[in-house]
Amino acid sequence: MATLQSLFIYLFWPNPGNAHYGSTSMLVPLVACALLLLFSFAFRFWRGRMGNPVMKKLSRSWSGAAFWFGVSGLIFVVSRVESIGFLAMRLWWVLWGIALALFLGVQIRLFRMRYYEKLPADVSDDPRDRYLPHRKK
Repeated sequence: MATLQSLFIYLFWPNPGNAHYGSTSMLVPLVACALLLLFSFAFRFWRGRMGNPVMKKLSRSWSGAAFWFGVSGLIFVVSRVESIGFLAMRLWWVLWGIALALFLGVQIRLFRMRYYEKLPADVSDDPRDRYLPHRKK
């Protein structure tokens, strides 16, 4: 009972303690969220130059999701360092991680189910093909 109570206190404590931008526990999520923001712009640029229509359709939500996960993570890091009570809770990081894992899982599953590449068909230049029997249309 005491461990469950201490877990709830750990997750829901409104101001989890002193943190500064130079600490490793704040620098790692800060860099990861900044990388997500950069990846969102890279995905958008990459998707604009893509020629494969199936991949283009499957990657439609990647840039927006990376952008919003990056922005929300940056907000959580800044609110933790600046001691903004409600947004500094560790619970938001747990929910953020669960949402990111669910998004990645769904995207991987959709990619595995729907991605295909159209293979080029062999074109025959045999003049006898006109006279051979074909299926009726």
